[in-house]
Amino acid sequence: MSKLLYIPVVPNPRGRKKVERTGDTRYIEGQRLLVEAMKYLAQSDPHHNKHAIELLSEHFRTQFRMSDSPLPQ
Repeated sequence: MSKLLYIPVVPNPRGRKKVERTGDTRYIEGQRLLVEAMKYLAQSDPHHNKHAIELLSEHFRTQFRMSDSPLPQ
């Protein structure tokens, strides 16, 4: 069985350096494109396109976030 080590120290937020974060425009554009595709499918025929919307939604929630990182490799 493992033991839990608890260190009661409050981190100092002033000690952290502020790093300006910039997103990769290709990553953001890819997310926007998936959302637009789901919106289009939902507006045209939601019942007929239900499986396609679910597929895109699953990809958006899992694979897109795991495999397509905006960070340089």
